[in-house]
Amino acid sequence: MSKYHLQGFTLVEAIIVIVLTGILSVITAKFITRPIEQYGDLTRRAELTDAANSAVRRMSRDLHLALPNSLRQPGGACVEFLMTKDGGRYRAGSPGNVMSFDATSGTQFDVIGGLNAIPDNGDFIVVYNLGIPGADAYVASYRGVVDGSASTLNSIKLSTAIQNPIESPAKRFFVLSGSSPAVSFVCQGAGVDAKGNGTGKLYRQANYAVAPVIAGACPTFPANTTTALLSENIASCSFNYSSGVMQRSAVLSIRLGLQKAGELVTLYQDVNINNVP
Repeated sequence: MSKYHLQGFTLVEAIIVIVLTGILSVITAKFITRPIEQYGDLTRRAELTDAANSAVRRMSRDLHLALPNSLRQPGGACVEFLMTKDGGRYRAGSPGNVMSFDATSGTQFDVIGGLNAIPDNGDFIVVYNLGIPGADAYVASYRGVVDGSASTLNSIKLSTAIQNPIESPAKRFFVLSGSSPAVSFVCQGAGVDAKGNGTGKLYRQANYAVAPVIAGACPTFPANTTTALLSENIASCSFNYSSGVMQRSAVLSIRLGLQKAGELVTLYQDVNINNVP
């Protein structure tokens, strides 16, 4: 008669297996956890970099359309400028409708080469803005107002003439939006909270009344403005404007720091501002 021997494992063997499995799990977890954390950090860093880059690119695009010599800074965390929508060269000599530079400019002038689009009714015309008293486009009397119904691509009719305009050596003029000529980029609440997240936000402000005198501080956002959020998680933000020599080569330096869960990304960019009026 055959005898069968049942084989198994003892309690000691089971405990040894459990202990060894636990040790291997801990070792494996250490090898896996760190790469996962690094992947999370890398993803977060990429998101912050993309957000900062998108915000700076948007600001740069608008700043390249700034009216020459219109950029001004109420504070270190904001910048304001008048944004152009078109421009061209006016007729300075006969025959045709000539831009006049008497006490008040003529109410109609020809455009050499034509415009990209017919100006809207109420748009502004600016000639040779220098950003100084007597030639400051922030002052309403130094902006002509377009009569859109009588204007074409090759001729502009003004319903309100420019007061005491200064002739442009290059015979240039610029068209500004009548509804929203001024634009501001404003950082508010920059800092870091206890969790390592940036607390500030970057806004683009438009559709507000143009003030002839620069404000003493960065603007807030009343109900009659159009405010777009460009970026959040702002840990630090600054604008530094250098007007350049003879108002010809100006640079706006932008420094933007975004932080999330302790991960900080700082982007610095210089934007060249064309100040040739």
